[in-house]
Amino acid sequence: MDESSSVWLVVGLGNPGPEYAGNRHNVGFMVADLLAERMGGKFKRAGKAQAQVVEGRFGSPGPGSRRVVLAKPMSFMNLLGGPVSALRDFYKVPVAGVVAVHDELDIDYGVLRLKLGGGDNGHNGLKSMTKAMGAEYHRVRFGIGRPPGRMQVADFVLKDFGSAERKELDYFVDRAADAVECLVTEGLERAQSAYNS
Repeated sequence: MDESSSVWLVVGLGNPGPEYAGNRHNVGFMVADLLAERMGGKFKRAGKAQAQVVEGRFGSPGPGSRRVVLAKPMSFMNLLGGPVSALRDFYKVPVAGVVAVHDELDIDYGVLRLKLGGGDNGHNGLKSMTKAMGAEYHRVRFGIGRPPGRMQVADFVLKDFGSAERKELDYFVDRAADAVECLVTEGLERAQSAYNS
């Protein structure tokens, strides 16, 4: 995955619709939106795939820059494997060239972990992607922490970030976007040493 001609598919995980926009589960969409803004692009419906995409490049012009398709699947989280797989086929992206940006319960709020492959840890979006194309894709895991008290996980992930969390959210989303760019342009090891906190 290091030839400059190859395409990366960066998928922000989330649920479509304004009522979900600020949810913890939608942090992948937030990172994808920021990356699109940095590339100067706007999300558009992608042909027959149930997704919105922006095409562009990461990295400074020249041999170090990488062709990237940013995607936000427009199906619900537990069904997004289909749209992601369709995009992967359309753009001819190997599984290892796919990056899923998603919320992660088992990591403290705002902490990032990057990895290649692994389990789904009960995350319905990852479960759906793995079922559709195998597990050997990259993940940028954005920590949201565990629900307080006895709150159900499903209720927690579908709630908006709290007011204290929102104070730092822009900073953490910005850092996650930096981590995605570093992963694509400089490789997993470099990105892990810079961003795995």
